[in-house]
Amino acid sequence: MEKPKRQSKKRRKTRAFHTHNNNGFPNLTDSDFDSNTDFALLLAALCNLHKQSHSLSLLIRKCLTKFHASLHHILPNSPILSLLPILVSSKSAGIAYRGAEIVGAASLLSLEMNQRIAMDGETVKALVSALVHPKRRVILAACNAVLDLCTTSIGRHCLLDFSALEALIFRFLQVHMSPNSVSLCSVDSRRMTCTIIGFKGDEHPVLLLNAAINLINTCNIEQLEKIPRNLSVALLAFSKKLWAQVHSQMLLNNCMKFNQETDFYASNIKINNLAESIFRLSICADQLSIALPFEAIEMRIFGSKEAGFEDFMLNHWEASPFIMERLLGDSNDKYDIFGPFIQSLNSKESFPFFLSSMLQSMVSCLPIASDELDILSFLKEVQHKLGCPIIYQQDVRVLRMKMPLEREEHFFQFASKSCCLNDSQTFKLDDVLKCGEAYQAGYTIALRGMEFRFESIAAIADGLASLFGQPSVGVNMYLTPPNSQGLARHYDDHCVFVCQLLGTKKWKVFSKSNSQLPRLYDPIDSLHCPEAENSTAACTLFSLGEGDVLYIPRGFPHEACTNSGDGYSGFSLHLTFGIEVEPPFEWEGFVHVALNYWHKNQKPHYASDSSSGILYDISVDLLHVTIGLIADSDHTFRKACLAGAVSWHSYSNNRLEIQKTIFCDLLRKINTEPRFSEVVKSVEVAIQKNEDPFQRIKWLQFLNQKAETVERQDWNMPFMGPEYFSTLCGQDRDKGEAAFSLVKSRFCCEVKFDDVIGSYRMLLERYKRVRKQYTNGMISLHYGS
Repeated sequence: MEKPKRQSKKRRKTRAFHTHNNNGFPNLTDSDFDSNTDFALLLAALCNLHKQSHSLSLLIRKCLTKFHASLHHILPNSPILSLLPILVSSKSAGIAYRGAEIVGAASLLSLEMNQRIAMDGETVKALVSALVHPKRRVILAACNAVLDLCTTSIGRHCLLDFSALEALIFRFLQVHMSPNSVSLCSVDSRRMTCTIIGFKGDEHPVLLLNAAINLINTCNIEQLEKIPRNLSVALLAFSKKLWAQVHSQMLLNNCMKFNQETDFYASNIKINNLAESIFRLSICADQLSIALPFEAIEMRIFGSKEAGFEDFMLNHWEASPFIMERLLGDSNDKYDIFGPFIQSLNSKESFPFFLSSMLQSMVSCLPIASDELDILSFLKEVQHKLGCPIIYQQDVRVLRMKMPLEREEHFFQFASKSCCLNDSQTFKLDDVLKCGEAYQAGYTIALRGMEFRFESIAAIADGLASLFGQPSVGVNMYLTPPNSQGLARHYDDHCVFVCQLLGTKKWKVFSKSNSQLPRLYDPIDSLHCPEAENSTAACTLFSLGEGDVLYIPRGFPHEACTNSGDGYSGFSLHLTFGIEVEPPFEWEGFVHVALNYWHKNQKPHYASDSSSGILYDISVDLLHVTIGLIADSDHTFRKACLAGAVSWHSYSNNRLEIQKTIFCDLLRKINTEPRFSEVVKSVEVAIQKNEDPFQRIKWLQFLNQKAETVERQDWNMPFMGPEYFSTLCGQDRDKGEAAFSLVKSRFCCEVKFDDVIGSYRMLLERYKRVRKQYTNGMISLHYGS
């Protein structure tokens, strides 16, 4: 039994024995790396590296080779890891190269090891410095190590903290790389097939770009804003050129099977990764490159008369149709806000062949929730679809009226009423080309989201949104061939400005059969109006020529058709600007904001946990429900609130006074409505159905959150619930009604318009900020805009 022990000791002694070289350092054997012994040896060698001994350098490299090969035996708390910063930052290219390789390999060993390296600030700092090393192989090793660290969230965040992104972008921009020599490659990964971008040429810039995209797609808004502007602008310009090539390949469905014999270097950059990085680099842009003064928009839409806009607001807004005809010979370039877009469509001689190139440059504008106030949350939800080609129904429709049935007929067979999107509804190049065939066959091409595709249109939409105090304005484009009608008679849940760009079109606008204004997000079926189709309701005829603008209020049924003709004659191209009034920016929304503000700023009269305090808070909640019930029957509450509107002339003061008057009238209506029993009943029914009686005002949560931490979340009004509601249905009902009446009376008498306007505009700015970020991101993905 003792002999094996002695042999074992002898073997250990032999393994620890080293011969010495001429510098006094022992020669390494080929046995495994000994963490303690070889740490001391490596440390001593590094301390004497200044002697510039060739044998010493060889010793260090051999030691590092053993270190690399034995990484799987090294624990995260091993002292040998403390040498990594010295190795990576070494003046010797060979040592720095091996050091960076070890950092990368160690980062992939385990989550614990990755975290250990990422949390070592000196190692990360040395790695970032190596990205701008004069030797190419050191940069490649450092870049690979960065990508290895990027496999964990903590690794990416630590790299960002030490400005790795700036170093990567700076180095990438110094290396020449053509965005044109790309191809889509299909690779098998973990039993799945995925599509990545392949590049011809050197792997050096590809690795730098790959690492930069990884970190960009990890950044929060603050980190994106800290990227030096000259770097972000230059990288964005390159990325957009690259995206144009990638998107073209995607539309053609060109994807080759990757293998080692191809001329392309597989980058591990997925299509959606590139799209997301472009979107992120764009969302922090200060403003659109094309900015329009309010004067130009008002004059072009409402006429050159000084009182044109004021007259429209007083006599037509949300009340009656209105046409502004462009006078013959009126060619004032100062107010030609549609000129840049028309010029982008090429000349009339090429009409309608601009359609094909326009559709090919477009991507799908994925829908964003109306109450989404965190653009990064949106990106997280759609990141796997971002940048995909246009999708039928969501982005484009190709349809015509089928006579004599007077029903809409779609050109594409996969068109359906289903809200589910599948691959067959994503346009390929063949589908784009078929749109030209459909046009020749009498079909209208309807494109949604034009404000997300063209900067010039986005600038007009942004200006109109500000004029009407709304977060955004939606823009559609309609191209209709001669002697054709695209859409059936219908009404919209938003007010529309029809801007005739080219050709002519005849419109019929029918009188509104319902006194109530339709709201956004009402059921879609309610927007079709069979009663109007079969009725003899009076209608007004409008004939629009180039430059004319027709206003159609929400709720007014309408239809349009083109004149007879052939070729260029008889066709029509127009844009519709939809003033979409979101729930918070109706008058009902303003009153909810006012109640929320008043309640938060009240001095407490009762202890919050007392029965009186609970009744008081429940009464405030019930008053919110009351406001909603009144709004269901009173159309004034559904009207757009213009308290956040911007105007460039003196009418803005007059408009504000009008808004104050409307607010006072609404408060009087609330104060004179008893409604207590009706409110209690409605809440009781909602609770029995397990529904949230405050669902329609969940957006109020954004008033109680800091701007930088806005997130959608499950939310309920405070204090309201079955256990508290029971007090209103039982013995305390009289007390509850008395408390409700008191709260209602005090609110209506004490709240002031001027006190509320600040909170309201803050909410409006939050909505506008996200819409602006979304617009900037989507426009950058449309390389033909």
